[in-house]
Order: sequence, then C-alpha cells, then structure tokens
Amino acid sequence: MTDQTLPALPFLPFALPEIGEEEIAEVVDTLRSGWVTTGPKAKRFETDFSAFLGEPGLHSIAVNSATAGLHLALEAIGIGPGDEVITTTHTFTATAEVVRYLGADVKLVDIDPATLNIDLAAIEAAITPRTRCIIPVHFAGLAVDMTQLLALARRHGLRVVEDAAHALPTSHAGQLIGTLGSDVTVFSFYANKTITTGEGGMLVTRDPAIAARARVMRLHGMNRDAFDRFTAKVPSWYYEVVAPGFKYNLTDIAAALGLQQLKRAHAFAQQRTALAAAYDEALAGLPVILPPQPALGELHSWHLYVLRLADGAAISRDALIEALFAEGIGCSVHYIPLHLHPYWRDRYQLRAEDFPHSQRAYERMLSLPLYTRMTLADVQRVAGAVRRALAA
Repeated sequence: MTDQTLPALPFLPFALPEIGEEEIAEVVDTLRSGWVTTGPKAKRFETDFSAFLGEPGLHSIAVNSATAGLHLALEAIGIGPGDEVITTTHTFTATAEVVRYLGADVKLVDIDPATLNIDLAAIEAAITPRTRCIIPVHFAGLAVDMTQLLALARRHGLRVVEDAAHALPTSHAGQLIGTLGSDVTVFSFYANKTITTGEGGMLVTRDPAIAARARVMRLHGMNRDAFDRFTAKVPSWYYEVVAPGFKYNLTDIAAALGLQQLKRAHAFAQQRTALAAAYDEALAGLPVILPPQPALGELHSWHLYVLRLADGAAISRDALIEALFAEGIGCSVHYIPLHLHPYWRDRYQLRAEDFPHSQRAYERMLSLPLYTRMTLADVQRVAGAVRRALAA
C-alpha cells in the first residue's frame, strides 16, 4: 500500500469540549427536577465556584456569558457617558463592546510582544482625566502582571475589571486569578473554554455592593429572583423592579454542566499543560516562536496554544493554516485585533502602525488544536504537519 492509498485520518478540530457521564447525569437530573431555569443548581454552582477559588469573602454570580458579566461589572462600578476604559487591542470584541453599551469610550493600547498581554507602559501613557477603568485580558491563559497593573491603577485612582475568559485556573504571585485586588473578575464557560456550560460565565467580586447590584441587574432589575419567589413556603408573588436591568441569568441546565466540569478543572489543566509541553518539545528548532511560559510555580490555564512564525519562516501564516487544513487539522487565529475591525477602526481613527506589536503578532500567529480529548499522538500529528509545511 502506498502513501497515496492510505486511509485519510479523521479531521482533528481546533477545539472540542469533554463531556462525561457525570455531566450527562447532572443535566438529566435537572431536566427531571422540573427546575430548568435559574434555580438551585445555579446557586450551587456559584457556591462551588467561590470554594474552588478558595478565598474567603468572594461573591460569585453566574451569568449567561462572560460578555454579560463584563457588562454587569462596568455598570455596577458606574461606568457611563464621558468615561474612558482602557483595554488591549488584542482581544475579542466583547471585551470592548461592553464599554460602548454604557455610552463610555474605549481606549485601545498595544501588547507586550513577549507575553502578548496588555502593555503596562502603554496603559500609563493612555490615561487621561476621563479614564475610569482598566480591563486587562489574560491572553491564552497567561496572567497579566497584576501586581504592577494594580499598583498602576491605585496610583491613578482607577478601577480594574479583569477579563479572565481564558484564565481558569491561572495564577499570579501564587494566587488564583479571581482572588486578586481587582474590583471584578469575569470568567467564561463558552464551548471551547477550559471548562464549559455551553454558554455561560461567572462574575466574581469581593465588594458586596457590586455583587448586590450585579444580582439585581442580572434579571430585569428585580429585587427578588424567580427561584426565591417560586420556592417560598408562603405566598411571595410580589417583587419590585428597582432598575432597568438585563436578561443575563444562567439556567440550571447550564449550571448542571458547570457543577461537574468544575470538579475536573484541575485535571483538565494538567492535561492541557502536558499537551502544551509536548507541543513545545515537538516544535523546538523550527522557525517559530513558541508561546510564552508562566513564571516558575505559576499556573497557566493553556486555553490556547498560540504559535508565531519567526523571521526565518518561508511560508505565510495563511498558507500554513491552509496546509494544516489540507492535512485534516483545524486551526484558528486569536485575534484579529480590534484596530483592524471597521467599527473600532473608524470610530476611533485607529491605524495599524499605532499597534505595531499586536499587528506583527497577528500577521504571524495561529492557534493550534489544544483540548483535553487530544492525545500525545494528536500533538505529534499536528507538529509533523507544521514541520512539513515549513519545509515545503
């Protein structure tokens, strides 16, 4: 049998969730319970999430997306028209769009070319009298230097809302993201994240006033949620709308997934770390820049494995993606920077040359498959395809 007649390998997607029998049983139990919207399992998920982070005094509030969580966070700290919020251009649009929901303006800054995280010097240079808040993004699961960022924020009297969509579990200075000194941290449980509820997120804060406001605004601005009213032992139909809120609650069906996924979060992280290490070894010596590593003893969630082509590579990023696809391997790009998208570019008159590090990274980066259902043989298959494409 020649190479040409070998059966094709199955397509290796960019990401797949790992759903086991425990998750299925928990969801079935929810369906049988008769309570499928926000109820007892959403409350349990919130309690378990705070326990997972392991820091006393945390309030965890389950929402239907990390986007919703970021919106609630900014609304709760009072961001509004006339304010500016600084964040990185190298992120998904959700990080910035929530600022516009509130009528405030976004100030985009460049990234550190080594870490791909937001550049702290660029933040400081971008601060104006209108600046109210910073949104750092822990890109790919590597923590921003939060010690320095929080010190910068304190010097200028700014609030900090962490976009931790990639960062469960990630640590900085020996503490899990979600337990640091920021005002709010928001996690994502989207389908390709390190744990999933299909769609969903969690807002975490130490501030009881922020927590109270987020809970009210999460469900139409009502002062009592449906679970409280419908499970009371005495007539309790009455509620009051105290603000024009949103529809951001997480359902019990989604929370059921989260309850079991959270139990596996550390095991998932260990598997992702092992796969990333295998990639590092298999891709060593090629004309590529491997992903930045965490400091010794810190946790990197390895939500993404982002490879960049080095100057010596004789192939473009797009051609490499096409070559991998031809071998049955899915990839993605994280991200098309915000300064290249028509809305952000045109509203704020942004130019690629204003963000040289993000622009250069974008032109050379791709995200290889990385998920817990992958095997070491899958990593070798991807690395072999990368090697062949670079040598072609």
